[in-house]
Amino acid sequence: MNYKDYYKILGVAKSASQEEIKKAFRKLAVKHHPDKNPGDKKAEEKFKEVNEANAVLSDPEKRKKYDQLGENWNQYQQRGGDAGGFDWNQYAQGHRGKTQYSQEDVFGNEGHFSDFFESIFGSGFGGSQQRRTTLRRRGEDIDAQMEVTLEEAMQGATKQVSINGQKINLKLKPGIHEGQVLRMKGKGGAGMNGGENGDLLIVTHIAKHPRYELKGNDLHFEQPVDVYIAVLGGKITVKVFDKTIKMDIPAGTDSGKVFRLKGMGISDDDKKGVSGDAFLKIMIHVPKNLSKHEKELFQQLSKHEDHQKA
Repeated sequence: MNYKDYYKILGVAKSASQEEIKKAFRKLAVKHHPDKNPGDKKAEEKFKEVNEANAVLSDPEKRKKYDQLGENWNQYQQRGGDAGGFDWNQYAQGHRGKTQYSQEDVFGNEGHFSDFFESIFGSGFGGSQQRRTTLRRRGEDIDAQMEVTLEEAMQGATKQVSINGQKINLKLKPGIHEGQVLRMKGKGGAGMNGGENGDLLIVTHIAKHPRYELKGNDLHFEQPVDVYIAVLGGKITVKVFDKTIKMDIPAGTDSGKVFRLKGMGISDDDKKGVSGDAFLKIMIHVPKNLSKHEKELFQQLSKHEDHQKA
């Protein structure tokens, strides 16, 4: 009968933490996933083996029982396969009912460790002649990352993502925010023994934009304004993605002055009809390559200002 080293299957040490086991499993599950290896029977068997190893090692109670078996298995092997003096019934402790188990009951007639897994960790059975109950197991959820542009987050988009070699069209609603998790049911790890597939969990990250800074649902950006408009006042045209408005700039507006544009931020996907605001910071644009006449006018203004201060 063959002993399966679950630690070796996952490529982790026996002292591995739960986080290390989880990380190793996810990496191997993605590598050997049936969707990524269509028609590859070896990959399919490896995927099942990885799932089985994770099912035991990710559960503290199952892992403890498995570690105890490992110690006794070495003792059993040293006896040359002689089961004499080895108490197989100890593994029935905590199992439903008080039925005693033989070596064949625990390992199965075919010598596969997965039979041991089902008999110890799955539903109870009455003896070596009784039909065992197959344990259904839901597939593991798989995490993925996806970057979206600020335009896509604000306006919505359809993106094509590739997961485990499978291309999936994903429709994004307007209002996607940083760190939002999109769940795709049934697109995760394959279930075992007829169990349902896990889900695919996609975490969204919004890429930096050269003009706009996103804070919550609000947009912050700088708006250049001619010095003449800043001094005398006037109208400017402001464009925020697909929205364009005309706004008044009061006379004597200083550089750095911030104006609030209500409702021109990003919409809130959780609250329909609610949007953030846009905050426009005035940056006065100093004219270059002035004509001689323009320079004279500025000099006259400068002298007038000095006279006023005196």
